[in-house]
Amino acid sequence: MSRVGNKAVAVPSGTTVTIGDGMVKAKGSKGELQVAIVDEVEVSQNDGSVVVKPLAQDKRSRAMWGMQRALIQNIVTGVSDGFEKNLEITGVGYRAAVQGKKLTLQLGYSHDIEFDIPDGIEIACERPTALKVSGIDKQQVGQVAAKIRGYRPPEPYKGKGVKYADEYIFRKEGKKK
Repeated sequence: MSRVGNKAVAVPSGTTVTIGDGMVKAKGSKGELQVAIVDEVEVSQNDGSVVVKPLAQDKRSRAMWGMQRALIQNIVTGVSDGFEKNLEITGVGYRAAVQGKKLTLQLGYSHDIEFDIPDGIEIACERPTALKVSGIDKQQVGQVAAKIRGYRPPEPYKGKGVKYADEYIFRKEGKKK
């Protein structure tokens, strides 16, 4: 039994979910998203919630059951509330700035890094060392945040680099005489 798949996806007020043509579409105040339904599961809608059930009891059907339910939950949450990831930049002279649809990062390299902000993603620079990546698609928000972090991941000796706000960097001791 899938612990994730057993739970029904609650649809908040102001959000509509339609099921048809092998797709689940969610429309809310933030926008509209859709996800394809795999053949191994059945998706139905009951008064204010979406229920996912496996069609068979084989291993693949049970695996797709929990995954499909999680994807539907993500699109429903995305169109109603949205997702965000916070990044912190640590290091002397390390900073970020947003100009239009470009993010400029100064991360200790000989050149500035220009990052084009994709459609559907908003990046806010609260301070020169703090970034907030937000959007309605959970996968895209996480991918953009990971790509920005990948330009200079935090290193364990001084802790310099780009890290998630809730990430803990395990510090190492330097060389000894």
